[in-house]
Amino acid sequence: MDSDTSLDLLHSVLNAVTLGAVVLDQDRRIVLWNDWMHRHAQLPPQQALGADFLALFPALRGTRVDAAIDQALRHHFPSLLSQSLNKAPFPLYASAAAARADERLQQAVAITPVDVRGAPRHCLIQISDVSIAVGREKLLREQTLVLRSQTFADGLTGIANRRHFDVAIEREHRRARRQGAPLSLLMIDIDHFKAYNDHYGHQKGDQCLIQVAAALSAMLKRSADLMARYGGEEFAMILPDTDADQARQMAEAIRARAQALAIAHAHTNDAGHGVVTVSIGVATRSAESPVDIDTLIGHADRALYRAKKNGRNRVEAQPSPSRTQCY
Repeated sequence: MDSDTSLDLLHSVLNAVTLGAVVLDQDRRIVLWNDWMHRHAQLPPQQALGADFLALFPALRGTRVDAAIDQALRHHFPSLLSQSLNKAPFPLYASAAAARADERLQQAVAITPVDVRGAPRHCLIQISDVSIAVGREKLLREQTLVLRSQTFADGLTGIANRRHFDVAIEREHRRARRQGAPLSLLMIDIDHFKAYNDHYGHQKGDQCLIQVAAALSAMLKRSADLMARYGGEEFAMILPDTDADQARQMAEAIRARAQALAIAHAHTNDAGHGVVTVSIGVATRSAESPVDIDTLIGHADRALYRAKKNGRNRVEAQPSPSRTQCY
């Protein structure tokens, strides 16, 4: 079979499958749009191909889908979106009448990194219609998707979860100890998040977590760096080969980025803010301070506590080794 025949066959298969298939390049431009997407999104290929994904679907900016695409393209991290949390993220409809009534297909979405030989990384978005799933089959599918998505990814924000953090910090700590390299840890907490939830409601609170997680994780440039949801409104960022000064600079940039999101927060209790901010604690393991993992986390936690105590929307770091056993 020659290459042209193979390509024709592949094209026919992609158009024959009963699910949506969309491929994005590194710039998030659509390079594949199959017939299923044409039918249910009511967008022909000539309109979709070459378009910026978020220009075509602006409502998905800052959502779980947006975060999952970022994780796939930049960190080679696949995601399965929980169908119970993301029932119908794409504007897909069974018919024109359903579109007029805005009755979307119920969707199961998987986002997978794709390596193309000789080209930058792409990602594949697969969308299945689960609208007709009923009874036990539907329940089992939802539970399976939730369990699979939560193995190493947080179901709400799409970034790494606590289990992923535990595995990564153990791996990077071993490597830092073996190579005598620095390892920094940032503990990041959204200021007055309970007050935000109480005032704006849990749905807005979830959206706030998604926006902050997406914006801050997008600041990581190296594949070994990791941002995880540590619990509730607290995040942890692992920065291998990063010394104390570099970690402090990164933390300050993160603090500024969170504030620049300008997410309105009328109940911060902090004069002059009026927007969502974060406090950050920084700790570093170095050859001069070869602490274990629990001690490193403890240092970062205590630094975060000081940041909260000293006024919030600030960075605090563990003291230098000349003053204590840290750094």
